[in-house]
Amino acid sequence: MRSAIVFGSNGYLGRHICLYLKNNNINFTPLGKSEKSIDNYSNYLSVDITDLERLKKIDFNVDIIFMFAGLTGTKNDKSTVEKFTKVNEVGLQNIINCIVNKNKSPKVVFPSSRLVYKGEKNALLVEKSEKEKKTIYAQNKLNCEQILIESNNKHNINYTIFRVCVPYGNSFEDGYSYGTIGFFIGLAKSGENITLYGDGELKRTFTHVDDLSRIIVDSSFNKNSDNQIFNIGSNDNLSLKEVAKLIADKYSVGITYVPWPKDALEVESGDTVFSDDKIRNSLNVSYNNSIKTSFLPHNKIER
Repeated sequence: MRSAIVFGSNGYLGRHICLYLKNNNINFTPLGKSEKSIDNYSNYLSVDITDLERLKKIDFNVDIIFMFAGLTGTKNDKSTVEKFTKVNEVGLQNIINCIVNKNKSPKVVFPSSRLVYKGEKNALLVEKSEKEKKTIYAQNKLNCEQILIESNNKHNINYTIFRVCVPYGNSFEDGYSYGTIGFFIGLAKSGENITLYGDGELKRTFTHVDDLSRIIVDSSFNKNSDNQIFNIGSNDNLSLKEVAKLIADKYSVGITYVPWPKDALEVESGDTVFSDDKIRNSLNVSYNNSIKTSFLPHNKIER
């Protein structure tokens, strides 16, 4: 029987990974820093990934470790750098240290980010495209990718890295849409205009979280994904303006354009639109959802 551990099981992506595992009868253990499981899993374990001695007590006799615990954000001050490095990089290294020299080490699956790329206008970013590190979070992601590559080279620990652009959607009634889409929806639901910086023409790849969780889990159990880095694409490569208009029309609000704040502009990467040819060709993935149909303007919401 296939088995897994999910670190970060109370987080946005980790929670959806657990749901997909559950719905597909894959045995898994959810873990998180909080005392309780947000979804009331009876086998939930509370653990801090920076606590190596606590981690050593976990049974890592599974096929896959989904490493979805960590901190996110765009600040670059000293305290943020120290905290993010401790949690995101040391946390991953602690897990690696726990599975080194086992007879059969589990594979480590890691979610990376669009923020590792240097944006490029009118271009599709492939896995080998130029990298850029405007935030400590982006630096953490690239450093974690390198930790996994070196762990494979030195200790034969398999990994798969999935680079995610902009996830959206939610399968939980008490949940929320993550990041950009969540911000847009939050404003629209409260009757406020959606705010966009600049002209709103920046482009992104938007992937529904149900597609993300399915692709990540199914691909991770496929041997063809071993020791590979994949962009996850979608049916939607759109500008922020196009997405904002879909949501604004649905909730009957407008769009307000404002100048870029200095701090936001300093960390903005530009257009990040993914080519997913590698994962399509290697693992035959497909996408079931589209943001265009999720927010059809004629499906008006009465507030």
